[in-house]
Amino acid sequence: MILTDTHTHLYSSQFDEDRTNAINNCIKKGVSRLFLPNIDSSSIDGMLAIEKEFPSNCFAMMGLHPCSVKENYKQELALIKEWLNKRNFCAIGEIGIDLYWDKSTLEAQQDAFRTQINWAKERDLPFVVHCRDAFDEIFEIMDELNDDKMRGIFHCFTGNLEQANHIINYGGFKLGIGGVVTFKNGGLDKVVEQIDLKHLVLETDSPYLAPVPYRGKRNESSYLLNIAEKISEIHQVTIEEVAKITTANSMEVFGF
Repeated sequence: MILTDTHTHLYSSQFDEDRTNAINNCIKKGVSRLFLPNIDSSSIDGMLAIEKEFPSNCFAMMGLHPCSVKENYKQELALIKEWLNKRNFCAIGEIGIDLYWDKSTLEAQQDAFRTQINWAKERDLPFVVHCRDAFDEIFEIMDELNDDKMRGIFHCFTGNLEQANHIINYGGFKLGIGGVVTFKNGGLDKVVEQIDLKHLVLETDSPYLAPVPYRGKRNESSYLLNIAEKISEIHQVTIEEVAKITTANSMEVFGF
């Protein structure tokens, strides 16, 4: 059984004490494909070091996270572009719009998002979308730029069925489902129940958003098993079937 964590921040300082052990542990449990989204210039070195240590299991993305879109975002974008021109990455990400923390940077976030989508399309790469309190703003840009070159993952999807269908209708996008689907009153399980498995990929977003029974603790990629188990319950199929379909979906997005 091969499980794919399409979104894990293993370079986070929360793993400084036991990073190699945590990665080896999840690989032993079958979570053997780990995709690392970039945040900004500060996360690149740590992310690439993990990829170098585990070249068969860890795959780096390159992008500027919306929460890192500050006054100097043009400089950050220039560095991201430099890296994209320097070597291959599996995707551009994570990119998007986040209006939970700071609404004042919306215009800059929109510019950064649009710019990076265009880079993804130019390079025939998927992109990974971060959306928080910003479905309408994100859909406005994605609707505008939508074409047959646009593909990727809508990371940490927690929206309703209408929003899920909007994303699915782009044609090249999967919904990233993580620990929230295990939360008792989260409501995401009711939405996921109505979505065919062919539209889903799994993720932890570790060290954040740990699934039940680890909620509130540091999340780890090995906990992807708990997310897969919940999906198997919701769709009434085996966990092996969930692993098979969601890993195939991740291969469709990333190309391997």
